[in-house]
Amino acid sequence: MAEPYGREGLPLEQARTQILEALVPLGRTDTLPLSQALGRTTAAAVLATAAVPGFRASIMDGYAIAGDAQPQPGAQWALVGCSAAGAPYGAALEPGQAVRILTGAVVPQGSGRVLPQELVAVAGTRLELVQPCGANPWIRQPTEEAEPGQQLVPAGQRLGVADLGRLAGCGVQTLSLTRRPRLGLLISGDELLPPGQPRGPGQIWESNATLLTALLGQLGYGVADQRVVADQPEPLRLALRELAESCDVVVSTGGVSAGDSDWIRPLVAELGEVCFWKLFLKPGRPFAWGQVAGTPFFGLPGNPVAAAITALQLLWPALQRLEGAEIQLLPRLKVRLDTPLKRGSGRPELARARMQVGPDGAVLARVEGSQASARIGSLQGADLLLEIPADQGDLETGAELWAQLLRLPLF
Repeated sequence: MAEPYGREGLPLEQARTQILEALVPLGRTDTLPLSQALGRTTAAAVLATAAVPGFRASIMDGYAIAGDAQPQPGAQWALVGCSAAGAPYGAALEPGQAVRILTGAVVPQGSGRVLPQELVAVAGTRLELVQPCGANPWIRQPTEEAEPGQQLVPAGQRLGVADLGRLAGCGVQTLSLTRRPRLGLLISGDELLPPGQPRGPGQIWESNATLLTALLGQLGYGVADQRVVADQPEPLRLALRELAESCDVVVSTGGVSAGDSDWIRPLVAELGEVCFWKLFLKPGRPFAWGQVAGTPFFGLPGNPVAAAITALQLLWPALQRLEGAEIQLLPRLKVRLDTPLKRGSGRPELARARMQVGPDGAVLARVEGSQASARIGSLQGADLLLEIPADQGDLETGAELWAQLLRLPLF
């Protein structure tokens, strides 16, 4: 395929668009209780079946008075009962009557106003307003949270804490949810050892499996099958075939460049198709996208930081598409550099940085230590990915840049 940057590779946005346009949702669903729905995606819109709260409720502790006119200090009523949460007063109020009412309790018929308890005085069964009460009636309406038939969450929405709380409050017990794609992870390399084993000459402890499994887990996706395979064509060919048969997505790390032992890319071309390889991005140039026997394939770089960043930028949106979720990318904001940054121009870069807030309230970014794509330490404590343009050289303190926020929402 023709590449606008020649040998440099495909720009990130163009690569993401090409991948997403090639994928369609898997279309499989599960029915699960609310307790298992956090982070899952709705397969259909969820509608309210009844009004919520379903009755007029007091917003505070006080006294429900007959009528809805705004009374003046000195007005009095006869206390005839009490309305508590779950134990409403059982009759309508007549003119001149009032009841003690607690927060969340049903406002009796005949009452259109609750007086906060700090504004009144009680003597026996007589209630008197002693301070101005204002215009607020302090009553929650029957449909304040939801009306019957109102959409509570749309189809394709990833459910957060607040979504589940609202659904529970509206009486929803179970949900139809899209099924997450099964992901097969292939780690290749002759030099790789499991952590904890003694290293021989030139060997390294394998970290990509741990790093990517943890990252995908944070994003809501598990790894269904994982293989660590030496850089030999036959075992790699077999692993690719088996993962493509049993999983919805095949993800590899390493082996997609042009070295003598980089077998992954030619094997994918043999078993399916390589749609493009190489990104115009730092870190992350050796990236491949295609399919193995019809199963989507993502060839991530072998260096851990590059693998993690390309997974965030390209694999994560693709998994959302396959799941049937609305595509959500990392939110972006403008920041200023807290320290100078030396770099050579050439490729756009996603640099790891810590977020700070200056004395004037400005959001600052601090880049610490080496930005090498093999140094996992550059990811530790990172709050931001700084978007540095390709033609940008050294940056001074105070330089303004766009950054991607590496923080998940709580609600």
